[in-house]
Amino acid sequence: MSRSTIRIIIFLAAAIFIGLVSTQIVWVKRAYQIADQQKKHEIELALIDVVQSIQLHSGDSTFLIDPVKLVSQNFYRVQINEELQPFYLENMLRTEFLNREINHDFQYSIYNCFNDSVVFTKIVSNEEDLESQVSQAPSVQWDDDGHYFSVFFPTLHFEVLGEMKFWIASSTILLCVLGFFVYVINIILKQKRLSEIKTDFINNMTHELKTPISTIGLSSEVLLQKDVALNPERIKNYAQIIKSENQRLQTQVERVLQMARLETEEIQLSKKDCDIHELIEVAVPSIELNFRDVALSIETRLSAEMSTIFGDEMHITNIIYNLLDNAAKYSGDAPKILIETSSDKTGVTIAVEDNGKGIPKEYRKMVFEKFFRIPTGNVHDVKGFGIGLHYVKSITRAHRGSVKITNGSGTGARFEVRIPYGTEFD
Repeated sequence: MSRSTIRIIIFLAAAIFIGLVSTQIVWVKRAYQIADQQKKHEIELALIDVVQSIQLHSGDSTFLIDPVKLVSQNFYRVQINEELQPFYLENMLRTEFLNREINHDFQYSIYNCFNDSVVFTKIVSNEEDLESQVSQAPSVQWDDDGHYFSVFFPTLHFEVLGEMKFWIASSTILLCVLGFFVYVINIILKQKRLSEIKTDFINNMTHELKTPISTIGLSSEVLLQKDVALNPERIKNYAQIIKSENQRLQTQVERVLQMARLETEEIQLSKKDCDIHELIEVAVPSIELNFRDVALSIETRLSAEMSTIFGDEMHITNIIYNLLDNAAKYSGDAPKILIETSSDKTGVTIAVEDNGKGIPKEYRKMVFEKFFRIPTGNVHDVKGFGIGLHYVKSITRAHRGSVKITNGSGTGARFEVRIPYGTEFD
């Protein structure tokens, strides 16, 4: 499947997901508005019934126009011309609310209509017993008979949401389904990317192994020629070529086997006291020898005051070698590499800086993944398997250290590996 096809599929899937989520949001919002309006309408009808019941009880036949008004969110003001007693008003409110299945907590207040002051207020819970609650209500003597009352529902919003269980459940299921599809698509993309990386790795490995094998084969054929057998100097030269290519082949195979062991086994470290500066002095000449055909320049600034750590000497040497090797490979025909050290109370930092093109920020985390190589089209001018930096991070973590990439002082990249001093008890 081509990348353009995958992009089209992802675009269509994203459009469908956005459409479904948007539609669901509109439906849920509309359902909430309808439920909220219905609930408020029922409350308004119940309060009108309360007014009519009070008037009927007092023998007042006055017709009140719009006695119930929604003043603010969930807050109702009810106009009435009769004298109000708390126990009677509460009884009427609870009765009418119960008749209309309005089982919500509410707060009612009685006001003096001449100065809008509150003369009585009470919070009523729907969990309270109706008979016992009414019997406990006090009797109040008013100075005048001009009053009105209000009713406030503090939890009405949550009660309406509670009655929308179907919509909430369906929305949750939809989100779970969409999340599952996103997860599946992500897995598919990762698998495709892994497949591409493995294919690239196999191609690189084939090329890297084929080159020394071909060189050894050609050198062997030359040695079998009669005129060469009579020339000891030529025999020595071709024998040296075979030896060099054989060592190169062994190194490549060992790298692959080493990474295979890291994936299938827990890293076993053979720790002892080792001096980082001494390991650097061992690794630098080896790199200079491998890149003798280019104008390689390596500058060392070994500034760590405490350079001895408790770690695996072989693996840490390989870390230094891989960092230098990576810097030399990606710095063109005239690599200039700076390797420096620093220390503090907890550990040693090894920094390797090159003069290459640097590493874009979007790839800085990915370069530590196994087989990953920064995309350069279909041509890879730099040889390698894409496992060196993965090895660096794996071994650094095994030593409870850390590794990071920053911009160098020039155009290149700077790798910093921090390794704690460690003890034999780690």
